[in-house]
Amino acid sequence: MSSTLDSHEGSVGDEAFHVEARGIDFVPESERWATPRNIGALWTGSAINVEYFIYGALLMGFGFSFKVALSLIIIGNLSFFLLGLASLQGPETGTTAFAISRASFGTRGSRLMSFFNWITQLGFETEGLILIVGAAIVLFQMAGIHVSSGLKVVFIILAAAIQAVMPYLGHATMVKVLRALIIPFGAIFVVLAIYDFNHGSGSFKGFGGGWELYTAGLAFVFALSGLGWTECGNDYTRYVPRDAKKGAIVGWIFLGTAIPEIVMMILGALTFTFLSTSTIWNGANPFEAFRHQHYIPSWIVVLFMLFSIVQLFGINSLDLYSSGVSLQAMGLRLKRYQAVVLDSIIACGLTIWAEFQSTFSLYMKEFVGIIILWIAPWLGIYLVDWLLRKYRYSASELQRTDRDGLYFTGSTGVNWNAIIAFVVGMVCATLAFSKAPPPVNLPFHWMTPISNHFGSSCAANLVHGVCSAGWYGGADFSVPTGVILAGLVYFILEKATGNVARQVTRQKELEPNP
Repeated sequence: MSSTLDSHEGSVGDEAFHVEARGIDFVPESERWATPRNIGALWTGSAINVEYFIYGALLMGFGFSFKVALSLIIIGNLSFFLLGLASLQGPETGTTAFAISRASFGTRGSRLMSFFNWITQLGFETEGLILIVGAAIVLFQMAGIHVSSGLKVVFIILAAAIQAVMPYLGHATMVKVLRALIIPFGAIFVVLAIYDFNHGSGSFKGFGGGWELYTAGLAFVFALSGLGWTECGNDYTRYVPRDAKKGAIVGWIFLGTAIPEIVMMILGALTFTFLSTSTIWNGANPFEAFRHQHYIPSWIVVLFMLFSIVQLFGINSLDLYSSGVSLQAMGLRLKRYQAVVLDSIIACGLTIWAEFQSTFSLYMKEFVGIIILWIAPWLGIYLVDWLLRKYRYSASELQRTDRDGLYFTGSTGVNWNAIIAFVVGMVCATLAFSKAPPPVNLPFHWMTPISNHFGSSCAANLVHGVCSAGWYGGADFSVPTGVILAGLVYFILEKATGNVARQVTRQKELEPNP
């Protein structure tokens, strides 16, 4: 093996600080340079991030006490185990998550899943850009400079251009940069933690809320932690050798994500307890909470804002990278880096719209609802299909899109078993969601009869006519309902039709000596 591979800094086809030419095409074993520890470091560099700090504060905005929020943060972040499981297919196949989805949904059916993921990643990119602009606005305001609407637009355009650099260069660049930023990112949060422990209150009571609201908060944490990343896992582990230990992959990913994110969210929740001025955290720009306080010195706030901007560019690079390969998986004839440029332009436009049409907290809470409803059933089908195939795929056949390919499925290229299971899971997840999708001001309670059966957990805690958590309705069972029912329906349909069994038999004929 070459010295480049031994250094774990990239390969000929994926070299740090050079444009990665490879998209969703197969990564040959000779170019599998990454180790499970490399991948864990990449995720750690993205998890020690101000976004998760903000999520912790937003969770407190539901009305929970600090102790209740602490339990939600710990339990919710256990979902990163799902990210580990959804990262084990990349080393086997040498390709991305939604190229692998061709096996379960069919070559053409998987394009629908790729589209859903593309929209999701654009949403996360928009979230990051909103926060980047929010931090820049606070810095300018602290310097006594008024930020007009026109200047906000300039900020957004500049941020969209800058955020494209790392994903444009590619996988090895992102691994190296995010790993290098772990120590400085950690340092600024250590400083912030000192003020949290001095001024924060572990006995903060909130305004209460029953078990129904607790399930809604748990769904919020699930969606923004492990569950919300499962569709991206194999985009990075495809550079890990096939013989890498599965336990090491799951272990390093879990340690690199769950622990730092738990710490980040706890710091955000603790900061909320002493910087909970009026409704700032639930307003248009959560960073405003740092400007209207007297606990943390201004110079530390400035450093925090600067670090936040850099961090947000880092995590947005993951979203932008995955949205680019999702565009390719949809069948668009774009090179990976061309897709990154296109997505940056679209995300820029979406951010300009969101900046002037919504508040950050409302955007996030509505966005969480949308992603839960499709990621949960997709994940259930994805993992069940993997189990039915006994953890084996044909890497070469996943790259084929013609009618004679192993995974084309039937005459249409669509595996209707998966599509039916997905629709069932999505509908049932919606019925079990704690409130209907947006807009929140419409009477959509009829869409969530299961959750509304348990009543409204926050009906007595309305602020200006809207539940402070952004939720109407009762308990939320959307995540387990979507994952379990979609996976179960897919399992039953596949056992009844024998589609996967036939493909497994044919795969053995094509590749008798794996």
